[in-house]
Amino acid sequence: MKMTQHGKSTLPLLLIPALTPWAAPVLAADAPKDNEQTMVVTASPGGISELDTPAAVSVVAGDDMRQAAPRVNLSESLSSVPGLQVQNRQNYAQDLQLSVRGFGSRSTYGVRGVRMYVDGIPATMPDGQGQTSNIDINSVESIEVLRGPFSALYGNASGGVVNVNTTTGTQPPTLEASTYYGSFGSWRNSVKATGSTGDGTQAGDVDYSVSASRFTTHGYRDHSSAQKNLGNAKLGVRLDEASKLTFLFNSVDIDANDPGGLTEQEWHDNPTQSPRANQYDTRKTTKQTQAGLHYERQLTANDDLSVMVYAGERETTQYQSIPVAPQLNPTHPGGVIQLSRHYQGIDSRWTHRGNLLSVPVSFTTGLDYETMSEKRKGYENFVVENGATVLGEKGDMRRNERNLMWNVDPYLQTAWQFTDKLSLDAGVRFSSVYFDSNDYYITGANGDDSGEASYHKWLPAASLKYAVTDAWNVYASAGRGFETPTINELSYRDNGLSGLNFGLKPSTSDTVEVGSKTRIGNGLFTAAVFQTDTDDEIVTDQSSGGRTTYKNAGETRRRGVELSLDQQFAYDWRVKMAWTYLDATYRTNVCGDDNCKGNRMPGIARNMGYAALEYAPEEGFYAGADVRYMSDIQADDENDAKAPTYTVASLNSGYKFRIQQSWRLDVWGRVDNLFDRDYVGSVIVNEGNGRYFEPAPGRNYGVGVNLSYTFQ
Repeated sequence: MKMTQHGKSTLPLLLIPALTPWAAPVLAADAPKDNEQTMVVTASPGGISELDTPAAVSVVAGDDMRQAAPRVNLSESLSSVPGLQVQNRQNYAQDLQLSVRGFGSRSTYGVRGVRMYVDGIPATMPDGQGQTSNIDINSVESIEVLRGPFSALYGNASGGVVNVNTTTGTQPPTLEASTYYGSFGSWRNSVKATGSTGDGTQAGDVDYSVSASRFTTHGYRDHSSAQKNLGNAKLGVRLDEASKLTFLFNSVDIDANDPGGLTEQEWHDNPTQSPRANQYDTRKTTKQTQAGLHYERQLTANDDLSVMVYAGERETTQYQSIPVAPQLNPTHPGGVIQLSRHYQGIDSRWTHRGNLLSVPVSFTTGLDYETMSEKRKGYENFVVENGATVLGEKGDMRRNERNLMWNVDPYLQTAWQFTDKLSLDAGVRFSSVYFDSNDYYITGANGDDSGEASYHKWLPAASLKYAVTDAWNVYASAGRGFETPTINELSYRDNGLSGLNFGLKPSTSDTVEVGSKTRIGNGLFTAAVFQTDTDDEIVTDQSSGGRTTYKNAGETRRRGVELSLDQQFAYDWRVKMAWTYLDATYRTNVCGDDNCKGNRMPGIARNMGYAALEYAPEEGFYAGADVRYMSDIQADDENDAKAPTYTVASLNSGYKFRIQQSWRLDVWGRVDNLFDRDYVGSVIVNEGNGRYFEPAPGRNYGVGVNLSYTFQ
């Protein structure tokens, strides 16, 4: 890998706003040089680099993510991104714990506060709840992480954007098979095919990329086994010299046990135990299938059109460790959750490039519409057979409702190139999010909990960049973020009260940031300093028995510094380093009688560090080592419990063979947590019974083989 990570990012950034993590190579091909936008980042070779983007953005190449890696979780390869805290819960029923600048740290499952896209299709629902489970690392071309104020233009998120781009097939056709075996009985087997007919410029040319994988594991902890089947496909057809149509398909099927959290004493006694999970047979199944069509057309030399339409469905059944007694309350929704979600959307944009008073100017305007319908049912997690209570079985219905959520967001983005050195990007998005719930379980003391809510917010953002030299850029930016409650956060009230939590308000955050990016030889050094003030931050109120309620925290403040260095030297050697300092505190009291003003926000490390050194020639022997540091993480608002600081190291090595001209073989092995440290991998924020801790495994191993054949 020769510095491709500093090559061209596909993140549309301000340009998408959004929607467009899929800017097309075709559309940028004929753009006049004097009208190039500073913030337009396309998939074409003429796209802009991390150096020239006036925002805190990092790009991780797919080839780097697959180098001597299991290719199962994003946590394997994103530690090099400053400001991004991604932790493996060792629990495939709850997904990774991912946060950007502290946004999303409260989430007990899935991803909150961060907008996610896979090939332009949102992996985040209109309510702001997202997941990483459908991301196929085998297919990834690159992952871009945008941190800071520009995330406002992506709608319902506060912390940033994670944009995943999968491989577009090219000639010659290639077939690949790979396998991985690791500790705890972990297996991954996958196949992949890529290729194209023609060079992609003529009508009728087709490109394709198809991948499938299966992962199984016994799990590090008791009752943590899982299996996951994943498929991804991308098919592009050149309609004519000015337009292209791309079909996208993704499917994931997960069946996972849920080990749950441990108290501090339980963690110290035996981190692998899972006492309540075994008792209640806690588990979760998830099936999701989605498809999309992306149409791109160059209308004129200065005008482009892009339209993305998509639809999908997600089925989830979850068994929780809620005791029988609370469920006897007539208003309790039960210990089994059954969800059926259908979602769809359309994203369209028009981009024009021109001049105004001799100043090169471009603008993008568009409309983003997303909708989701959900059937949510609740059941008791026990049955009575012959007078005996049997736990972990679906019993009587306790909840039945239909929830609707949708958003309609128009947006406008402009880019002004005042001089060769000075440029301005400014835009605004008006975000409207609607929620409607219809309760069909009305019986006895359980009344009608139907209701509706709507949220609206103007989201401006701007960035001013100055090129000090060809290799050094500085920028200043400001923007507003907007985050509504998710359906899950609205679903429950504290103290077991019935009805939806419509008292929960959306949060609004204002960020200012200054940054510097410098090319140093064959490398890039970046620095960013920021402050984010948030009103009505949504935080965890109570979390007990697998159920979490939420509240607004008044005011919070995040201040931070992010540094990163990615340097290649001596041709085959590379060093990567990152450091994050993040001071996230409550500015008002959120703890009632206990004054929490000034306390650290839970779930957020104040310091994170990463360093890696690798020797990676194109063929032959290669090796690498990395070290990750995470400072202590508070587990509750009172700051009475915390996960301790830890430092862990990993080693990997392998050998790449070329067999004749067409065959390539890569055999590798790795050791993680080299020094067998005992540490907590993630925390469950404000868990009501003190079961905050999700332990990480000690020293563990993995080996893999990748074999590919290229048709000549």
